[in-house]
Amino acid sequence: MPQNPAPSNPVQQARRVERLVAGQATSDGAGVKLTRVLTQDLQRRLDPFLMLDAFGSDRPGDYIAGFPDHPHRGFETITYMIAGRMRHRDSAGNEGLLDDGGVQWMTAGRGVIHSEMPEQEDGVMEGFQLWLNLGAADKMQPPAYRDIPSAALPEWQGDGARVRVIAGASQGVAGAVQRPRTAPIYLDIHLDPDARLAQALPAGHNALVYVYRGALAVVAPAASTEVPRQRMAILANTPGADGVVLHAGAQPTRALLIAGAPLGEPIAQHGPFVMNTREELFQAVQDFQAGRLA
Repeated sequence: MPQNPAPSNPVQQARRVERLVAGQATSDGAGVKLTRVLTQDLQRRLDPFLMLDAFGSDRPGDYIAGFPDHPHRGFETITYMIAGRMRHRDSAGNEGLLDDGGVQWMTAGRGVIHSEMPEQEDGVMEGFQLWLNLGAADKMQPPAYRDIPSAALPEWQGDGARVRVIAGASQGVAGAVQRPRTAPIYLDIHLDPDARLAQALPAGHNALVYVYRGALAVVAPAASTEVPRQRMAILANTPGADGVVLHAGAQPTRALLIAGAPLGEPIAQHGPFVMNTREELFQAVQDFQAGRLA
């Protein structure tokens, strides 16, 4: 794990917080309880991201039924497991076990049917699922799947901060996954009490910070904002801004920083299908019903 200090002055003009979002309690799959942090009404604002769910419970009844077979078309799902064990199987013949600290990156593309089922009967299950849209030219590509175990995730550490780099780059460390069109950045940031991290962000990226342990401040000139636990901060697209500065409070803090280049394309969604037009959605439903999806 790299131990070098961060580059000097990586952020010259920091982004401020545009607004805080609490998320909505809901359930999905066969009754798994979760919080939908990035909801459908924010898809345009946070393009290319379609959804962010946070799940976490030590009550088996909240998660034990899991996510039985269900379809997807037109986007990618990124599941990051903080704690617990989840088994993935899909119609393309892929299978994998997602456990503590691991990532599952699935490209649904033209279509896949998969299940995500707990392989534990008690204990804590905690993690996140992010939906990343695909551009129109990529929506009908063949499905793909990749398991990234915790030990294989690149990390940077220094100055009271540790960054797990799932996608994109941080402090010169390239992430496990790169995507050319949307250029996503997906970081799990761990901060000691009172630690500070400056993270560069491309000016055109839409970006968010979600705090899931402790609390932090997004530091910007004359506009610093406290972000408590279980809140998402949407970062302003400030002209000339080149990054974000995060400052932990009095407790150890963990947060996700997610950013990506917007596609700027129409979004047509019907449940697990995300296309560009209503006609493409009708075709996706027909293909699923006729057994042609995967």
